[in-house]
Amino acid sequence: MRISGSGNWGIRGFGDWGMRCLGIVPLMFAQSLMAQTGSHFTFGTAVNPEGRNLYVDSKGLLSNGVRSIPVMGEIHFSRVPAAEWLRELLKMKAGGVTIVSTYIFWNHHETEKGVWDWTGNKDLRLFAETCQKAGLPLIIRIGPFCHGEAYQGGMADYIVDESISQGFKLRSMAPQWLDAVRRLYTNIFQQVKGLQWKDGGPIIGVQFENECRGPWAYYEALKKMATDIGFDTPIYTRTGWPKLNGKEVFGEMLPLYGDYADGFWDRVLTDMPGDYRKAFIMRDTREAATIATETFSKDEMQGDGNTGSTLQYPYLTCELGGGMMPSYHRRINIFDRDALALAICKLGSGSNLPGYYMYHGGSNPESPSQASHPMSEMQDSRVTNYNDMPNISYDFGAPLGEMGQVNDSYHLLRILHQMLADWGDELALQDSHIVSDTLAYRGQWKFVNTYVRMINPSGHSYVQMGSTPAMPFCKINGRPIYVEIPGITPHGMKDMLTWEQAQRTFKVDDRLYEAKHKGGIIYRYFGRLIEEWWKEKKGNIHAELVQQCSGLRQVKNGSQKVAEQPSEADWDKAAVWKLTVKNHHDNEFMRISYKGDCARIYADGKLIEDNFWNGRPMLVRLSELKGKDVQLKILPMGKDYPIYLQANERQLLDAADNYLLSLDKIDVIERKESKI
Repeated sequence: MRISGSGNWGIRGFGDWGMRCLGIVPLMFAQSLMAQTGSHFTFGTAVNPEGRNLYVDSKGLLSNGVRSIPVMGEIHFSRVPAAEWLRELLKMKAGGVTIVSTYIFWNHHETEKGVWDWTGNKDLRLFAETCQKAGLPLIIRIGPFCHGEAYQGGMADYIVDESISQGFKLRSMAPQWLDAVRRLYTNIFQQVKGLQWKDGGPIIGVQFENECRGPWAYYEALKKMATDIGFDTPIYTRTGWPKLNGKEVFGEMLPLYGDYADGFWDRVLTDMPGDYRKAFIMRDTREAATIATETFSKDEMQGDGNTGSTLQYPYLTCELGGGMMPSYHRRINIFDRDALALAICKLGSGSNLPGYYMYHGGSNPESPSQASHPMSEMQDSRVTNYNDMPNISYDFGAPLGEMGQVNDSYHLLRILHQMLADWGDELALQDSHIVSDTLAYRGQWKFVNTYVRMINPSGHSYVQMGSTPAMPFCKINGRPIYVEIPGITPHGMKDMLTWEQAQRTFKVDDRLYEAKHKGGIIYRYFGRLIEEWWKEKKGNIHAELVQQCSGLRQVKNGSQKVAEQPSEADWDKAAVWKLTVKNHHDNEFMRISYKGDCARIYADGKLIEDNFWNGRPMLVRLSELKGKDVQLKILPMGKDYPIYLQANERQLLDAADNYLLSLDKIDVIERKESKI
């Protein structure tokens, strides 16, 4: 089925748009569906009150007999202002996302033992209801461990304290741990009760744990606990990495996979270390270059997946790198083409669900009043302390950034996602045939990727169908529309957009609309079509230098043997500017272009935003600065700091005299929108 019509935006179900994204059609096809899927997956209730059903088989997702290739995008509700949820979800949807996934960070909600906070930006129930209003199904990743570069991997302070004082192991079969997890799951369930698929709600799946070796008995205990409490969804998942400690029972949880173009977590200070280049090739296994280990051998992955005699899971992903954060010691600056190349390689290798981590960035919440540690991972953290991360920013260089800003990767991925929306039901049935590292076929579909981050930036990433020398984009009244592949497609083809046109063209209601503004996106807000774009405004921010920096700090290695970020005492030595902000609006943002080690913004002495310099500017919501004493602090970067910088930034540092420190420009950008 195709994306067409505005849909029914009622609170019951997803409405027409959301259903069609999953290939959902009337119940008359249910009998044929049951014949296809078999019963080898032990999941929850698959039929909702409207008679729509959602199943999984060895190829992927089906509903009422119709296949699709959904697109999943990660956004963390507790890292995004609640007032922005609906708009940002609609922007995700306009980018081709058809399923939303989110972590539920335990320590964002249980601020002390037995004290829960589900209000404001932490209102899980409101977020799920907002997904439903937006017509987007939701998969909740309920932990207990999430990671997500959060303090203690998202686990509550008290349970970490008790594990130390009482001597039991976290993420184990210890009764004290399982009792605490039961309280967590019970509280999460109370928030989503009545909003599961079987109730007519948006929640179609639950992920148990995250990046856990097991043992399998631990996974079984979590699933039984959750289902006893009331979690009952058509899909249960886990991450397909790392390698499990022991053998699993087939069919209890779907292993979902992933890959990244680069990683902030590496301990070396060189470009593309290890196997990152292998993320950009076609592979006949599900083993990722950087994170995943296959659950099953290649022989076990062959078969029809229905009889149960030969095991087979569908190839689905939940963590394709939509971007990458900079850590303190490794300043990744992701390129706009990276995510597109990753997705094309995974689709060419047989995946039937591109799932991005992150698709939308965010900001860490304030620490609870009784906690002294920021809500981000640091080398002095407990539990998860592998990297120093910014206290506040979790922008991730994602297609939609921390403030909802639209990056070019959003538009590049959208071309691919629109193709999947209109041809995914056909493509999903085709097995992958790997010809070479750069070429794969799935039936008549040809997947090509010669682009490799930093190694071959001039390479191509595209998909072709049959003998047509262009990339499929969409269908309008059943007529295919194509996109010119730069350097590949001959000129003069009919029904074809240029590559640049495709990045500003949106399909809505079986019509094509072209954004009028650079970087503009078009989305439906209930009965209205809206174009959103971001533009520079005449500057109204005055910066006065009130303190010179007092020299370089001594950078030491932290507990994980990599460079440790500045201490609070180090920040007292920073260069300080007093900022005067005038005549701003809620949709305006301060963009700070600087060079140095890292920067912070304070309002009335409170930390509002922070940034590890990687060449990109720092964004700050002006709404958080209104009527306050605002300071910008920047620390210099020394030429010998043991920090990885990419080539452009490294050249700037090498060219500096003694250290790198400059405030280059502060301007204002505004999020604009108009009715079409």
